[in-house]
Amino acid sequence: MADIKTASVLAFERKLDPSDALFFSGFWSDRRETINWKPLTVREKAIRGTISNRMKTKDTDPAKLDAAIENPNLQRVDVATLPNDADTLKVNFTLRIIGGAGEPSSCNDAAYRNRLSQIVKSYAAETGFAELSMRYAVNIANGRFLWRNRLGAESIEVIVRHKDGDNYREWLFDAFSFTLQSFTIPEQSKSNLSALSHAIEAGLSGDKYTLLDVTAFVRIGKGQEVYPSQELILDRGSSGKGQKSKTLYSIADQAAMHSQKIGNAIRTIDDWYQDEDAIGPIAVEPYGSVTSMGKAFRQPKQKKDFYTLLDSWVTRDKAPESDGDRHFVMATLVRGGVFGESGKE
Repeated sequence: MADIKTASVLAFERKLDPSDALFFSGFWSDRRETINWKPLTVREKAIRGTISNRMKTKDTDPAKLDAAIENPNLQRVDVATLPNDADTLKVNFTLRIIGGAGEPSSCNDAAYRNRLSQIVKSYAAETGFAELSMRYAVNIANGRFLWRNRLGAESIEVIVRHKDGDNYREWLFDAFSFTLQSFTIPEQSKSNLSALSHAIEAGLSGDKYTLLDVTAFVRIGKGQEVYPSQELILDRGSSGKGQKSKTLYSIADQAAMHSQKIGNAIRTIDDWYQDEDAIGPIAVEPYGSVTSMGKAFRQPKQKKDFYTLLDSWVTRDKAPESDGDRHFVMATLVRGGVFGESGKE
């Protein structure tokens, strides 16, 4: 095989394209109705908190602590709660699955593109996208995309609708019948999950996209707090005084969740990494990054990161030894990103 170098311009479009998720409120008994659900709004709350941060060693004098506590910790925050006449949160988004997985949107090296195309076609022929599609389907069915809203809920039902030609198909799942720690499929959900997985696989490997409409109903109790995405405010001015300490994401005053957060949950399928601190599936990222832990589970020194695996596969014709690592490389291409090799060191 002729020498192939990593392309300096190499980019992939994401193939799982979720919309933002909108929040609604209503009653669990009305989850089959469409007209009884009201948009859930974000409101502001002003609170008087206490000083509870860790004190410096020099400030442990009781008199200094008493003086600090005399100053209230005043805060303005956004909150989102169910109204007192509703016990269920409804979360709705759409997911578009686009074909051409593994095909770069930009590549300035023809030899590299041709070799990569051969690898993707070989993977599709030998393995296909069935394993990835099944895992994406499980993360939709188990309601992982609800994040904190999943915790403490009494019941969660997920409904997925798919328009297939002139026909509409609908699949219903009990999210709590699944576990978040593995991709074990409960017996009662195998048929529906298989159909959903095939729809996703058809989108990834076909020429036409697949569009899914996903709705989750979360029964948590009247008036309970729910959790949209929190906005990252980069510029708070010189002092920041008087500004809100927490701003929630909303669309036209309706509580919502970022599409990026939905996508992160759906691609939380990487349990192929090997680490003594394994925490179950993590989101597919080139270095296996988990920001909440401040750790990268796929270190270049271990030769398990995406770049090492991809370069070895394409430029040296050395495929990853394990099926899991091959799935990981393809899942990262489905995730999309800019992966070219810079000429700078």
